[in-house]
Amino acid sequence: MTPPASPLSALAPAAQEVSARAVFTAVLLRDLKLASRRRVDALLPLAFFMVAISLFPLGVGPEPGMLRNIAPGIVWVCALLASMLSVGSLFAADHADGSLEQMLLAPTSALAVAAAKCGAHWLLTGLPLIVATPLVGLLFGMSADAVLALLAGLALGTPILSLLGGLGAALTLGLRSGGMLLILIVLPLAIPALIFGAGAVGMVEAGMSARGHFSLLAALLITTAVGAPMAIAAALRISTE
Repeated sequence: MTPPASPLSALAPAAQEVSARAVFTAVLLRDLKLASRRRVDALLPLAFFMVAISLFPLGVGPEPGMLRNIAPGIVWVCALLASMLSVGSLFAADHADGSLEQMLLAPTSALAVAAAKCGAHWLLTGLPLIVATPLVGLLFGMSADAVLALLAGLALGTPILSLLGGLGAALTLGLRSGGMLLILIVLPLAIPALIFGAGAVGMVEAGMSARGHFSLLAALLITTAVGAPMAIAAALRISTE
């Protein structure tokens, strides 16, 4: 005869869910607090983004039509490079001082740690780039509709860059030449987001609907948001064993 289920066993899934949520919140707030203490390092991706974009008019010339045509691609490439600038240290410091191993002690904590780290990276890197984008649109003489399309594309695409960057950082954790390998891993995976994001702005400027490009970006975001944290969690457990 099967013994009756214990009341505690029914509460186990809920307890694990609360634990994972608590780990996610704690790691996210911890990373944001640490970034507030190192403001220069936190602002470096945004500074790189703005400086790199401002150099393009000097290099290609001040012709307004050409600047408007190349602006979406420039913004997306600079956003990708700015994200890669800070993602290399996403797990490195915690791995070096042993705190990453402590975070991964609980059975359900690896996924929460991966999601929290990527979320903090987007809040510190992706969100400031989105906020600075209207100024970039003004610099390149883009129309209001094109700037809105660029903002919408970055809102969907920058989380993808943070998640892919987190995956590359987890896979190269502890390697001596991890920086170059990280770029080689992330760049090919990020190309579809760059294509659809820049293409959406081109469709708007041509007077056509960019709904298809945004739908593809949203599909990429959902796929990456579902798969990347699990892959990051597995890579972190392998790196810390």
